Amino acid sequence: MAANLDLIRGTYEGSSEENGRNLLAALAPDAEWTETGGFPYAGTYVGPDAIIAGVFQRLAAEWIGYRADVHTFLEDGDHVAAFGVYSGTYKATGKSMRATFAHLYALRDGKILRMTQYVDTVMVRQALDPNS
Repeated sequence: MAANLDLIRGTYEGSSEENGRNLLAALAPDAEWTETGGFPYAGTYVGPDAIIAGVFQRLAAEWIGYRADVHTFLEDGDHVAAFGVYSGTYKATGKSMRATFAHLYALRDGKILRMTQYVDTVMVRQALDPNS
């Protein structure tokens, strides 16, 4: 079972390039990736291409130094949770943010079937708002 934890850990703890490669290799062809309501990329993306285009390419294009630093991983069978802090500077406003998050993964046979994001969206939205 530790293999699931190691697989998820490998999508956070390397360089951006390593993390991206590891994530792509770990995603099931029909993986569902849900960004929480109130987050700039809110919605459910299905499949690796949609996940990369809808979330990760946008993060890279719209933020400077965007990071997801995990401080705790928990595993329960085919579920792994990652708890941490997002940080970065939104290019359009020049505002920085730090927001706590939790990601809950469902896995089967070494592949990510589903990820659900929980995040302090107020902190993120403040960085996007030029008037806050």
